[in-house]
Amino acid sequence: MSDLKLGADLAGTVGKIVAEALGRRDRKLNRQRDLLTLLNIARIRALPPETRLRDAEFRVFSQNGEDGIIQFILRHCPEIPEIFVEFGVQTYAEANTRLLLELGNWRGLILDGDPRLEAEIIENEFYWRHDLLAKSAFITRDNINELLSGSGLAGDIGLLSVDIDGNDYWVWQAIDAVNPAVVVCEYNSVFGPDLAVSVPYREDFERRQAHYSALYFGCSLAALCFLAERKGFDFIGSNSFGNNAFFIRRDLGHPFLPLTARAGYVESRFRESLDRDGNRNYLRGPQRRGAIAHLPVIDVATGAARLLGRED
Repeated sequence: MSDLKLGADLAGTVGKIVAEALGRRDRKLNRQRDLLTLLNIARIRALPPETRLRDAEFRVFSQNGEDGIIQFILRHCPEIPEIFVEFGVQTYAEANTRLLLELGNWRGLILDGDPRLEAEIIENEFYWRHDLLAKSAFITRDNINELLSGSGLAGDIGLLSVDIDGNDYWVWQAIDAVNPAVVVCEYNSVFGPDLAVSVPYREDFERRQAHYSALYFGCSLAALCFLAERKGFDFIGSNSFGNNAFFIRRDLGHPFLPLTARAGYVESRFRESLDRDGNRNYLRGPQRRGAIAHLPVIDVATGAARLLGRED
């Protein structure tokens, strides 16, 4: 046998051993993760409904503490359909619904504008183990209902999660193909607690193109509360990170205390702003709003345009 052939065979054997070892390690880590998840869920189940949402937080797949908050809400509203829709999932490595899929065996639809989504998702074990449909699509208020109904979804579902860094308000406003029990929607803390405003609707809205700072996107919490009221939802709180708001349908007779936007507002502290050259400049507090104060927003109650920083 040639040295070259022997070397190739040895490399192949070593590769298999390493792959098996990594597989065993991953399985061990998954078991540890699953145990910690179950312990956290047991803790959540003991919390009364008047608990602040931030006190229910824990994360497995969610970006922040949304996994725990969702489990807390479901603990007190158990009789809802085990169906979810989430858009803005990127690769689905971090998502608000993946724990529902893997732990609760919910079924659902995930959407993202990244054209690689479907090809990447289908390679994962969870894709064949569960009833998950993934679609690559740039979501607009004009196509969202077609995307939902075209995926076989209609009527009552358990949870809708909206995070598209732009037209969030306008897309949720347009949705009527499904009627979620719980809605998780991103808000832009930089807009403050009082103004009910959104960026103007643009079908091709891209956060980084809209303004170099990446701070000009989405809508305020007050805007989401305004929309939720008209759709029959109660606002029940925000996560401690200050970027996601939670709503529950009023007709479900839920036990949670409805909040005003100001009472439930949490100011974000993350410093993701960019300068004109695309470098992080770490703006904080009022500096962030000052960077985009000259840009237009829409008052969702009146439909009128105004500048974000205009004093009324």
